[in-house]
Amino acid sequence: MKPALVLADPDFSLPRPVAGVDEAGRGPLAGPVVAAAVLVPDGWTLGGLNDSKKLTAVRRQTLEDEIKGSCLSWGVGVATHEEIDSINILQATFLAMRRALEGLSTAPMAVVVDGNRTIPDWPCAQMAVVEGDGKIASIAAASVLAKTCRDRMMLEQDALWPGYGFAEHMGYPTPSHLKALAELGPCPIHRRTFGPVRKRIEELRMDL
Repeated sequence: MKPALVLADPDFSLPRPVAGVDEAGRGPLAGPVVAAAVLVPDGWTLGGLNDSKKLTAVRRQTLEDEIKGSCLSWGVGVATHEEIDSINILQATFLAMRRALEGLSTAPMAVVVDGNRTIPDWPCAQMAVVEGDGKIASIAAASVLAKTCRDRMMLEQDALWPGYGFAEHMGYPTPSHLKALAELGPCPIHRRTFGPVRKRIEELRMDL
């Protein structure tokens, strides 16, 4: 088992409590982007916790229950594929992050965000941490909650839109997904502004 990550604030300048925030689903061609916020005390640890992309689905599901049962508060926010197409993926990601923070039962005094950007229009101290989901426990926990939530949503969409393989690739542009997109055309949850989807829509229009 990998060692637990420990909440790290390099210069200890942020006021406590601090919420970690991360997202899942910026890259897919279909479905929502999901963000999670997790509020934990200093020194909070969880065995085996890591960046969700480095964990198996089974391990993520186990950690999800452990995170929800041991953190101070957690919240999940979703921005739909329609919102992504309307305001672009970056702004939709920030929207999902704000919604996740609004879902916390305890308001954080500060936020640490995975990546190189802080959340616009959020009224407390923030710090962006590149690869934070592999460095800070609260961000790693948020990455797990965002990923498990989004995966469940895409499993539901797989049942609604069979043939695309959403249960397998979760909407990411894998060869099998691109093949299905070429053969079937976009379904209602595809992101119309994303290159491969936009290209296929244009091809179908040309065929009319």
